[in-house]
Amino acid sequence: MALRLSPHLTVMANAAQKASKRLLRDFNEVEQLQVSVKGPSDFVSQADIRAEQTLREELNKARPGYAFLMEESGASGSDNWSWRWVVDPLDGTTNFLHGIPHWAISIALERRLPGGDSELAAGLIYAPAVDELFWAEKGGGAFVNERRLRVSARRDLKDAVFATGIPFAAVAPQRRLAFARTLGVLMPQVAGIRRFGAAALDFAWVAGGRYDGFWELGLKRWDMAAGILLVREAGGFVTDPAGQDPRDTGEVIAANPHLHAALSEAVIAGVARSHSGA
Repeated sequence: MALRLSPHLTVMANAAQKASKRLLRDFNEVEQLQVSVKGPSDFVSQADIRAEQTLREELNKARPGYAFLMEESGASGSDNWSWRWVVDPLDGTTNFLHGIPHWAISIALERRLPGGDSELAAGLIYAPAVDELFWAEKGGGAFVNERRLRVSARRDLKDAVFATGIPFAAVAPQRRLAFARTLGVLMPQVAGIRRFGAAALDFAWVAGGRYDGFWELGLKRWDMAAGILLVREAGGFVTDPAGQDPRDTGEVIAANPHLHAALSEAVIAGVARSHSGA
């Protein structure tokens, strides 16, 4: 597989593989793992911190001038960066801490464009527990390990399975209500709705056609940067409900081209009903 990876993706894959070794050891000893509480239903563990340190060291060693945006330590490097790593060292922390083997390392590379905007140049999501490496580069397609990815071809809501993230206790009541209203709109129309607890893998599974779409409100840039590129390079659409870049709003709708509009309409209707009290 290394022969097919670009220099940037090779750096990302090597960093993810190195960080994953310690994560797997910690996962196998999760009962002894020390955990501190960041907030309700939001945990940070030694595993998160160690993985982030490893990823920073490996990425910085290979590309010393690049900036960082990381879940645990935030932004670092030059404000005028040309290239920036966007890293979630352990997406699905709650799954990890409960011994559920559905979690991943997510690394994206952003490139600054003239005028100050940025584009996603490369993305990688690695699920160590099942040894699946999802990767994509702008204009180069999306892959899992050696296999090319394509979004699903389903056209009808009645055949569709969507993924989402269920708001937890710390989420604002308005957002919880918007989720409930959206669920009420969709449930009678679709084949199923899933909540597996790792947004990066939700994106990856949309890219691979396992899900037909995914929506969630209130995500962070590191939750979705790599996944956005994967879905787009696999032929899918990713926007926020208004059709804009979800990296800027944290509200995401990802789906195959046939179902993106219908999923967007359901999310928009759910949000509107949460405001109207309907």
